[in-house]
Amino acid sequence: MKPIERREILGIADYETIRDHFRARVIAEKKHRRVAVGANATATFENRDTVLLQIQEMIRTERITREAAIQHEIDTYNQLVPGDGEISCTLMIEIADAKERDAFLVAARGFERHVSLVVGGERARAKWDPALELEDQTPAVHYLKFALGERAIGSLRGATQGDATITHVELEVDHAVYRARATLAAETIVVLGEDLER
Repeated sequence: MKPIERREILGIADYETIRDHFRARVIAEKKHRRVAVGANATATFENRDTVLLQIQEMIRTERITREAAIQHEIDTYNQLVPGDGEISCTLMIEIADAKERDAFLVAARGFERHVSLVVGGERARAKWDPALELEDQTPAVHYLKFALGERAIGSLRGATQGDATITHVELEVDHAVYRARATLAAETIVVLGEDLER
């Protein structure tokens, strides 16, 4: 999947003219990209549209107009765009009580090392940017990528065709303090297969 390029980013005024329609479309698309992983974590599978929305919204919210700052946002969020043969997701730990959440984040240090995408029995461990790791706790938000093998890629791509059998796909966390497994819905499997074709 191609990274976002500078020419695709609209200025704040131009973005305002399309914002409602663009946000509504991407938010609707995200419904098939979001999956609960146990009681306290949610993953959203990313693609170019979801990343483009995040860049545009950040520029709008922060009123960013300097060229270097715009490029910084593009470079930062482009890390979420999956590369060839990859699936990308943002995984958020969601615990409402601040004290409970803080204690969990300390206990769950190394959480990102325990996340896998399992496609038809083939396990892909998460990859992440080590620069985002914290020494004493795990972050509440994880940006993860999964490099898939050829068989898994073929299975997901096949799921986009009407006559293909949909593969069983799970997102799994096997940390000592948090064990959870989410079976992906057929609609989610199809959008991931479509992502791999782009």
